Amino acid sequence: MNVALNGSIPWLTITALLPAVGAILLALVPSSNPRATKVLALVFSLVTLVLAALLVVGFDPAGAQGNNTFQFVEEHQWIPAFGVNYALGVDGIGLTLVVLTALLTPVVILASWNDAEDGKRSVKTFFALILVLETLSIGVFAATDVFLFYLLFEATLIPVYFLIGSYGGQGRSYAAVKFLIYSLVGGLLMLAAVVGLYAVSNAQTGGEPSFLLSALRDLNIDPGTQKWLFAGFFIAFAIKAPMFPVHTWLPDAAREATPGTAVLLVSILDKIGTFGMIRFCLQLFPEASQWATPFVIVLAVVSIIYGAILAIGQRDIKRLIAYTSISHFGVMVLGIFAMTSAAQTGSTLYMLNHGLSTAALFLVSGYFIKRRGSAQIGDFGGVDKVAPVLSGTFLFACLSGLSLPGLSTFVGEFLALSGTFARYQAPAIIATVAIILAALYMLILYQRTMTGPTQDSVKSMPDLKPRELVAIAPLIVLILGLGLFPKPATDLISPAVEETMKQVGVTDPAPRVPTASEEGAR
Repeated sequence: MNVALNGSIPWLTITALLPAVGAILLALVPSSNPRATKVLALVFSLVTLVLAALLVVGFDPAGAQGNNTFQFVEEHQWIPAFGVNYALGVDGIGLTLVVLTALLTPVVILASWNDAEDGKRSVKTFFALILVLETLSIGVFAATDVFLFYLLFEATLIPVYFLIGSYGGQGRSYAAVKFLIYSLVGGLLMLAAVVGLYAVSNAQTGGEPSFLLSALRDLNIDPGTQKWLFAGFFIAFAIKAPMFPVHTWLPDAAREATPGTAVLLVSILDKIGTFGMIRFCLQLFPEASQWATPFVIVLAVVSIIYGAILAIGQRDIKRLIAYTSISHFGVMVLGIFAMTSAAQTGSTLYMLNHGLSTAALFLVSGYFIKRRGSAQIGDFGGVDKVAPVLSGTFLFACLSGLSLPGLSTFVGEFLALSGTFARYQAPAIIATVAIILAALYMLILYQRTMTGPTQDSVKSMPDLKPRELVAIAPLIVLILGLGLFPKPATDLISPAVEETMKQVGVTDPAPRVPTASEEGAR
């Protein structure tokens, strides 16, 4: 049931800016009172989550087609001379990722409650950076002006750079700089493509350019120009996603970041890459997208298998989770460029469910890594005997990571692969091998850390505390709930996918009917 929200109220702006207001107010809290800082940050993130929930309640999936693709639309002239507007709006895909962002931020704040309290680093700055990143991420998923999207896309680098570089592990400086360099290279390529879009828009509109997505969709861009512009956007999104071979920044960043920062990076920020492929690559450059599809599918399949194989050989827990994500992002990209409604719905659903699953993995592993003082798999063993609740939640997270049927990740992965099979059978079959590899790397990780003889170094390891359980509980509930009943999410996503398919100009392949000779052979 949908509840109408007052259309004159800028709901998206309020939702996006609320965390930034909270970050500013944190500066007024005395440094001698870190608890007040944390409570204030948590309150603002929870209020933001309530607003995001209201957006879902007020969203009408049935109306998210044709001219009403985006809802809660806000459009205001910003730089009229260059056709730049402050424009926000969401369809089912964007709204799904806004909700994911709003949900994971309070979870990260609660799980990271003591991560900055070493007397050397500012607690206020740590939580302010998290809130600023939430504001920027919501803005990215809601932006319907390409120039505004680009600015927010680049701005997300700032809080992440400082979260890794100031609050990470011993190799944090190297990891932060590597992350920044990769991201800036991708951003520069996107900027060149944005300038190209401006030139095309200016030429075709007689000197009245616009960066609005609705206006750019109507441009008649010649195929050659489309290919160059597509490349600029796609490479930037492939780095962010991350895809092979521009993925190497992620394992280093995930290893050195705090568990909470790793969640924000992999579960939220990296989704900008796959979201951007749907929103901009497919919709603005449909002919170039179809031209590039064979190449992108090959890269996606390589990412799936490569990430899974390297995950099996990892000795560092957080690097292992990072490589599993490279494999999972390959599944998302494969589903996006398979260009069937089932595959794209599955990919978008997988963005949401991978965000929940990976958050659970990083946070629970972060709990026992901090207790042991090591992230090396070989430094654990027999934890299930001394911390059964911690071990049980980690097992649940691992099962979610391998897409066990009944858990939310299975639904998205199944739809993405089955939808791909309808059009590209060989890539889908090869990609399905990753399911077997996922069982290997996840179950081996659990076996080596949680089972077997209890090592002396973990005999005194405490079990999960109430605060840690409260932080992880929403993820467990949602992973179970969306695994058993994914309909609310698919109903939200499917109309936006159908509209994307129309923009690209593709339809689902017709079901294959067996010939008479094939029927006779049976």
